[in-house]
Amino acid sequence: MYRITCSFLFLIGFIFTVNAQDKKLSLEEIWDGSFSQERLESLQPMANGTEYAVQNYNRTTRDVSVDVYSYKTGKKTKTLISAKEIPGLNYFQTYEFSQDQQKALLSTELEQIYRRSSKGVFYVYDIVKKQLQQVNNKAIQEPDFSPDATKVAYVYENNLYVKNLINNQVIQVTQDGKKNKIINGLSDWVYEEEFSVVQAYQWNADGTKIAFLRFDETQVPVFSMDMYGTYPNQLYPTQDVFKYPKAGEQNAKVSLHVYDLEKQSLTQVNLQKKYEYIPVITWTQDANLLSVQAMNRHQNKLDFILVDTKKNTTETILSETDKAYVDLNDQLNFLADNSFIWASERDGWNHLYHYDIKGKLLKQITTGNWEVTDYYGYNANNKTIYYQSTENGSINRGVYAIKINGKNKRALAAKAGTNYADFSADYTYYINSFSNAETLWQYKLYKTKTLEEVRVIEDNAAMQEKIAAYNFSPKEFSTITINGNDLNMWMIKPKDFDASKKYPLLMYQYSGPGSQSVSNTSSNSNDYWYQYLADKGYIIVCVDGRGTGQKGADFKKLTQLELGKYEVEDQIAAAKKLGEQSYIDENRIGIWGWSYGGFMSSNCIFQGGDTFKLAIAVAPVTSWRFYDTIYTERYMATPQENPSGYDDNSPITHVNKFNDNNHYLLIHGSADDNVHVQNTMQLIEALVQANKDFDWAIYPDKNHGIYGGNTRLHLYNKMTNYILKNL
Repeated sequence: MYRITCSFLFLIGFIFTVNAQDKKLSLEEIWDGSFSQERLESLQPMANGTEYAVQNYNRTTRDVSVDVYSYKTGKKTKTLISAKEIPGLNYFQTYEFSQDQQKALLSTELEQIYRRSSKGVFYVYDIVKKQLQQVNNKAIQEPDFSPDATKVAYVYENNLYVKNLINNQVIQVTQDGKKNKIINGLSDWVYEEEFSVVQAYQWNADGTKIAFLRFDETQVPVFSMDMYGTYPNQLYPTQDVFKYPKAGEQNAKVSLHVYDLEKQSLTQVNLQKKYEYIPVITWTQDANLLSVQAMNRHQNKLDFILVDTKKNTTETILSETDKAYVDLNDQLNFLADNSFIWASERDGWNHLYHYDIKGKLLKQITTGNWEVTDYYGYNANNKTIYYQSTENGSINRGVYAIKINGKNKRALAAKAGTNYADFSADYTYYINSFSNAETLWQYKLYKTKTLEEVRVIEDNAAMQEKIAAYNFSPKEFSTITINGNDLNMWMIKPKDFDASKKYPLLMYQYSGPGSQSVSNTSSNSNDYWYQYLADKGYIIVCVDGRGTGQKGADFKKLTQLELGKYEVEDQIAAAKKLGEQSYIDENRIGIWGWSYGGFMSSNCIFQGGDTFKLAIAVAPVTSWRFYDTIYTERYMATPQENPSGYDDNSPITHVNKFNDNNHYLLIHGSADDNVHVQNTMQLIEALVQANKDFDWAIYPDKNHGIYGGNTRLHLYNKMTNYILKNL
């Protein structure tokens, strides 16, 4: 399950225009980028530590290039790759350097598959020799250089291949790949969605071996979606058919294999125990030593295993257990001596730990009642770790440096708001990306040692000035005490707010495990929609209830086995408490959400109809029985083990409680491969059989994001009109 976020780069099909007389927002015009912020393009630090590379597009010459810039001056120093100057290549969409940055993988004809996966035609460009070499003339997936850049591994039609770039020889490593049956070197749908894994293979340190996962999907049930196409070209729907393991059903059988390029031999690794999931494989600094993170089906135990691929032996050196679940460790980093950085919630908060290769704890590096939210790396020269955390407040993010022994912590960027860092290769410089609720994204370059500001890269000053003319209402942050907990909250009021008047209230929430909707960061498109509604006389509120993130493991994991129980209790209680305020009309309170938030808003209107007058649910889960194994069982166990947890908290169970005087709008995309439209259809049928009057809309061939063409404009106009009419 993923949270829908509405960013300027992604979405809404409308813009807000200014009437010269009253400065009111309008939904009249199609979005044309008028309110887009300048974003720092994804940059690649150069190995010399003084430069970075950025992919650019010249609209005049229509040339795609990779240009190199000086950290210190910001001036371009050279162009490494120019599509116009490469015979046989008119354009490319993405690039990826080899380790020595002498070659680059260039993608063309990219075609999206699911949320993270794609396929395309790829080329290798030798930057030094200025030579182009096609990897394969067919669309392939996840090509990756060997460490010495003499080879490229890739996946084609579910089989793993290796191409020798010197002699063009291609080795087909696996032979049994077949759609909806066997996958080699790529993840299946559910690993991609819930573990964020697409490339399921990895080169070892010297390029002599490749470790990869094999998924046997034979026993996984099939899910199909009708695709309706465009009028009048398609008379008959087609079907998109893929393997999707729903809660309690069969997962793919996953196994670990190692291919030895020198011996041209393939070996299956015996992990000694049966594991349901193998979500992470990472080679250590030792070319023969592979690390594996493996989990049981309940995901409440994670074993960290070392595989000696020379001796074909395994050893579990570390285990993480939890009465609820163990979050996957995506902050693993092996240092030069093969000791490693590890993240764990074992003390109740997510922190960094330093272990030796035998699994002996050397030091808990960070500690405190706050969360490490990102790990940036380790500078061996001064033995310093760089990371992001919430130690400047749970709704904020700061960037910090600390010695690997846990001493001499320094704040590099801790101003109230959201801070990220991009470091140069040698950690001499870092780019601080900063925003808060009042400030658009700013990008500034600093010296890491002295914290001296070198230059401003982009501050969005012109856009900040333009937005200021609208006189938007501030997003007010506070906490609200609900069910014994101080919950984070933000509120947007009409700009002509008068405390002696009463206003209708619209609540937004997501509420999924570990999520965060109340954060001190730059406005997104939904925030501008809230400003529009505020101008129409509505107060908008968001409350992060129990089960959300950045407040420790106990707070986050309280909802275990009961998704939708405590979260709903908190939203209903928060609405009642807000309704007690003299300036809020307790009889005009609405709630809306998307995905998990749609599950929540549906439950709130059915179970809290005396509190909520209106609810909008977009792409909601309506029963966790319909959702995938990895996400659902992590929090709920299986339906066979926990039937009451699934059914007691399903909106379908509570349709008879729906108050006919209330208003409910249900929206879904028919081609949602994530939260299937089956969820909405089952809820519709339950409401119909209960003879309940409600409103609904299906967007044909649209996925979980429900976008494309005028779709977002139509969707937000529909929701806006529904709110204005009924709340």
